[in-house]
Amino acid sequence: METVNKMPNGHHDIPMNLEKEFTGFDALENMAEGDQFLSSKSNGKIETQFTDFEGKTSFGMSIFNLSNAIMGSGILGLAYAMANTGIILFVFLLITIALLSSYSIHLLLRSAGVVGIRAYEQLGYRAFGTPGKVVAGCIITLHNIGAMSSYLFIVKIELPHVIEGLTGLPDNSGHWYVDGRYLIIIVSVCVIFPLALMKRLGYLGYTSGFSLSCMVFFLISVIYKCLSNSGIDSESNQNEKCTFSNASMISSTTEINEINSTTEICEAKLLTINPQTAFTIPIIAFAFVCHPEVLPIYTELKNPSKKQMQKVANISILAMFVMYLLTAIFGYLTFFANVDSELLKMYNKNDILMLCVRLAVLVAVTLTVPVVLFPIRRAVLQLLFPEKPFSWVRHIIIAMCLLFAVNLLVIFVPNIRDIFGFIGATSAPSLIFILPGIFYIYIVPEEQEPLKSRPKILAILFVTLGFIFMIMSITFIIIEWVNGKQSVGGH
Repeated sequence: METVNKMPNGHHDIPMNLEKEFTGFDALENMAEGDQFLSSKSNGKIETQFTDFEGKTSFGMSIFNLSNAIMGSGILGLAYAMANTGIILFVFLLITIALLSSYSIHLLLRSAGVVGIRAYEQLGYRAFGTPGKVVAGCIITLHNIGAMSSYLFIVKIELPHVIEGLTGLPDNSGHWYVDGRYLIIIVSVCVIFPLALMKRLGYLGYTSGFSLSCMVFFLISVIYKCLSNSGIDSESNQNEKCTFSNASMISSTTEINEINSTTEICEAKLLTINPQTAFTIPIIAFAFVCHPEVLPIYTELKNPSKKQMQKVANISILAMFVMYLLTAIFGYLTFFANVDSELLKMYNKNDILMLCVRLAVLVAVTLTVPVVLFPIRRAVLQLLFPEKPFSWVRHIIIAMCLLFAVNLLVIFVPNIRDIFGFIGATSAPSLIFILPGIFYIYIVPEEQEPLKSRPKILAILFVTLGFIFMIMSITFIIIEWVNGKQSVGGH
C-alpha cells in the first residue's frame, strides 16, 4: 500500500513511490501534489503545471540565461562604487557578495530539493502556507518590475542620443523619433513583447548569449579607452584624462581648492572612506540579484539536479564577477574620483566607438527585459491561477499588462530610480538573503538537520545579515531623499 503524507492545510502528498518517477533528483520526502511545479498525476497520466514540457534547456544556455539575469544596469555604477570604497575594499566586498550569493542559491536549491518544488512562491507556501506564498510572489513581482523599469529607463534616456549621433541631429531637435517616450513603446511592442510570448525561458538562451556579448563589447571598450587615454566627454570640459573641472561634483565653497585637489583626485586610492562609502555596499550586493530566475531556469534545465544547477549558478556568478571587477577597475582608472554614477555619461557622445557601445548596452538591457518578465508572470500564475493548466490567452494577457504598466511608469515618472530604489532596498535583500535562509530553516526537517546544527546556524546568520542590508539600504535612501540628492544606480 502506498504511503501518503498529509500537510497541515489539508493537502495530500504524492505517493512516495512516485517521487523518483517525477523528480529524478533528490526530492526525498513530502512532495506535495498541490505544491509541485513540474508534474502531477491524473487518471494515470502525467501532466504538468503551467507547462507541458520537460526540461530541455542545455547547460550552456542555462548559464547564458542566468548570467543575463545577474547582469543588470548596476554594472554602470560599479566604477563609481570603487571610487567611493577604494580598490582593496571594493574587491573584498565584490568577492564577499559573490560568495554569499552562491551560498544563497545553495540554500534555495537545497530547500527545493527536499520537497521537490521548483517554484519560489511554492517554497513560501510550503514554509508558511498561503501568507508565505503571497509574500514571496509579491516580492518577486515588485523587484522584477523595478528591474524592468530601470532597463527601459536606460532605453528612454540613451536611445535618443544614439539616434541623434547616427543621424547627425542636434540635441533636443524635437522630432518624435528621438523622443524617449515614443521609443520605449516602439521597443516594447516590436522587440520585448514578441520575446515575452515565448512559452519557454530556455529559448531566450540565444538572446541572452547575444546580450552578454554586447556587454563584453562594452567591457572591452572601457578597457581600450582607459589604456588609450581618450574618449572623455568634451561637454564636461575635460580634454585630457582626469581633469578635475566638472562643476557638478564640487560646491562653491570648495572651488578655490580645485587646483590643489587635482593631484589627489587623479590618484587611484587603495582604500577610501567617505559618506558615500556605505551607500555603495548595497549597489555591489544588488548587482548579483538573480534569485527569482534561479528556479525557473532550474525547471527547464535538461536532466536537472541540484549539483548541475549549482554549477550553472557558480559559473554564472564567476563570469559576472570577472566582468564587474574589470569594468570597475578600468572605469575607475580612467576617471578616478571624477567618475559618474552612470559610467557611460563620462564618455564623449560624438565618439564613434562609444556610440556603438551605447547601442550595445541598449541591446543588452532590452534583451534582458523578457528574461526578467518570466518570473513575474510565473508569480502571477502561482498567486491567481495555481491549479489552472497552461493557457495561451493568460500567457499573452499577463505579458501585455506587465509591459503596459512598466511603460506607464517609465513614461510618466521623471525619476524612476528613487521610487524603485526603495522597492529594491526591501526586495533585493529579501530575495538574496532573507527568504532563502528562512525557507531552508523551516523546510529542511529537524530530523535531518536540527536547529542547532551548523548549517542551520549559518542560515540564521545569513538571514540576520539580510535584515542588516535591508535596514542599511532603506536608511541610506531616506537620508538621500531628505538631503535632496539624486540617487545612484542599482541592479
